[in-house]
Amino acid sequence: MITQGAFSVEPWTVRETELALDVLAQSESVFALSNGHVGWRGNLDEGEPHGLPGSYLNGVHELHPLPYAEAGYGYPESGQTVINITNGKIIRLLVDDEPFDLRYGRLVAHERTLDLRHGVLERTCEWISPAGSRIRVRSTRLVSLTQRAIAAIAYEVEAVDHSETRVVIQSELVANEQLPETAGDPRAAKALQAPLEPEEHFSAGHRLRLVHRTRHSGLRVAVAADHTVLGPERTDTSVECTEDVARLTVTSVLKPGERLRVEKLVAHGWSGTRSLPAMSDQVDAALAAAKRGGWAGLAAEQRAYLDDFWSRADVEVDGDEEIQQAVRFALFHVLQAGARAERRAIPAKGLTGSGYDGHAFWDTEMFVLPVLTYTSPDAVAEALRWRQSTLPAARERAAQLGLQGAAFPWRTIEGQEGSAYWPAGTAAFHVNADIADAVVRYVAATGDEEFERDTGVELLVETARLWRSLGHHDHRGAFHIDGVTGPDEYSALADDNTYTNLMARRNLLAAAEAVERHPLQAEQLGADEEESASWRDAAEAMNIPYNEEIGVHEQHAGFTRYQRWDFARTRADQYPLMLHFPYFDLYRKQVVKQADLVLAMFACPDFFDDEHIARNFAYYEPLTVRDSSLSACVQAVIAAQAGHLRLAYDYTVEAALMDLKDLEHNTRDGLHIASLAGTWIALVAGFGGMRRDNGAVRFAPRLPEKFRRLAFNLQFRGRCLRVEIQQESATYVLLSGPSLTIRHHGDPVTLTTGAPTTLPVPPVKPLPTPEQPPHRKPNTR
Repeated sequence: MITQGAFSVEPWTVRETELALDVLAQSESVFALSNGHVGWRGNLDEGEPHGLPGSYLNGVHELHPLPYAEAGYGYPESGQTVINITNGKIIRLLVDDEPFDLRYGRLVAHERTLDLRHGVLERTCEWISPAGSRIRVRSTRLVSLTQRAIAAIAYEVEAVDHSETRVVIQSELVANEQLPETAGDPRAAKALQAPLEPEEHFSAGHRLRLVHRTRHSGLRVAVAADHTVLGPERTDTSVECTEDVARLTVTSVLKPGERLRVEKLVAHGWSGTRSLPAMSDQVDAALAAAKRGGWAGLAAEQRAYLDDFWSRADVEVDGDEEIQQAVRFALFHVLQAGARAERRAIPAKGLTGSGYDGHAFWDTEMFVLPVLTYTSPDAVAEALRWRQSTLPAARERAAQLGLQGAAFPWRTIEGQEGSAYWPAGTAAFHVNADIADAVVRYVAATGDEEFERDTGVELLVETARLWRSLGHHDHRGAFHIDGVTGPDEYSALADDNTYTNLMARRNLLAAAEAVERHPLQAEQLGADEEESASWRDAAEAMNIPYNEEIGVHEQHAGFTRYQRWDFARTRADQYPLMLHFPYFDLYRKQVVKQADLVLAMFACPDFFDDEHIARNFAYYEPLTVRDSSLSACVQAVIAAQAGHLRLAYDYTVEAALMDLKDLEHNTRDGLHIASLAGTWIALVAGFGGMRRDNGAVRFAPRLPEKFRRLAFNLQFRGRCLRVEIQQESATYVLLSGPSLTIRHHGDPVTLTTGAPTTLPVPPVKPLPTPEQPPHRKPNTR
């Protein structure tokens, strides 16, 4: 686990001042660089020591059989797992015939810095070899946000003493690296051993190229590198190449103070259809384009891209330096996860590690895309176009299940269902409504009618069709959706899950409205007035379980009559519960893994009044154990809305520090991108009180005692809006665009460009703070 103080607290950087080999894998995730297409874990330049080597291309995966004790109709037959592609990060160093390996010799100093403004990972170290040669190494690494295929490294070694120091730099491309053994399915592990079959290897001058193809999924992967070498006159280079290793060797003799510098540009590409010559040409062309501006050009483009992003997306927190750092770290990684994904998924770990097999879940639509909608909306359109591209697989899955429309997968890389546990996978149909919600949110925030016409309508229609065929009207006319799994994975195959039903209701109504606005697209999809009317009927008759006796909404029908979990007999070391108790027992008790009914209150705020929000939150808080990283940010939002500002603050801290403090002890597998996004959600939707409001936005800001000021920028309908909140007032400034009407604590406010409007923040009505289950209170500071 990452210990307290592993990273210094600074507003714009994450800095590690000592190398801790016992948490190397965790820091590799924290220092990962990506653009949504290419992902490089923060491995040391030399490749060893490492925790988990990782170079990824979004969508590149291998297939393997899924394990079942017993066969069953409709079970997915093949799993999909992200693979470690050809590694272009490696730059090995020999000093007077001694390998530069931090486990040997004496490490005098070592520092790594993730620069959130510049979008680079910088490293400096000073090392004395076992033979006594002293050197200084500096490296800077980036994955380009402007040139999608390109990553690059500037690596420099300086002789510090001795009359002469012989140095050798080996810059490599390495395929089929040996990975640490895992305790997962042995059949999957076998399928992923050396998954890349060689097709081409090439080297000439300073150029290297390897082309491989995956054994089972049939994807072709090409990686190429070019170099610029700067050093003393007595510097020589040579290249060599085999099927899995291509190497440029640079040799030189350095006098004290002299430096040898290698700038390495690496191009990546993959395809399931393009030929070998086409892929080779593709990466060579990407290198040629990058070579034109070189390392300096890439670095300048990266800074300009991020300057623009931060001007639109920055969040400022006065009063808590750790949260200030964390929210910028979060925004940076959320941007990296989706910036250049371009019709590919945004996985739960982004491209920072192989956790969850590299799969995308509903996390994307309900946690990551809301942040990108208001900060980098183009990435949202691309993520949803990827969902549209997987509609053939989703339609096929629905038909297999005897349903109409599309059944989107619970977890996937390429569009097919990848979950072998069907109660939590197949039955979690709410992913359909989550995708529809992301469509509606994006269109409302951008006014992108072309996207709605070309992509949104089809997604809304096919998801609505599933709900109409999955649910049914009872003899009284009420519409029920039975036997589903909602967001809470400790309740499965439940009837009328409130979150699912409310989200399905919105999905059905949105689909009906979309086909009215776009009759030509509706006709092409075969969606006529009769079908649209059936969607409205189902939505208006949707059954929402409510316990009249205790005055709370039920997570699902009958939930409040279940036996309560015996928290008093549950030890602190028995969390997460799913690892210590059978699902059968969890499913029939009142215990909640993650926000479910509470998430419904956030996602569908117009359905709940303030009184019910307070009562529901008070009821479900003592049942929610937060065995999921998705929960804390949602509980923060509703705690803030209910007036429990200190509790909301504690949950915000948990979401924000999930990876910087490795709170769930699994950051080594990759970052929790949804929890990182949840940091923004907790601040903006929680303390900023931001909600969608029928095509507009509204705010109900309130700050916890710890914060003196919270400020954030939002993109909305071609405008840039700045919100600045202090303890007793909130100021709204329209930075650009035509006038905009918002709501502040229910009152309409019309804003014009450059004219700040300051309004009072009403005091919080005090309420008793609800308790959490034993051992599950959020950490307080």
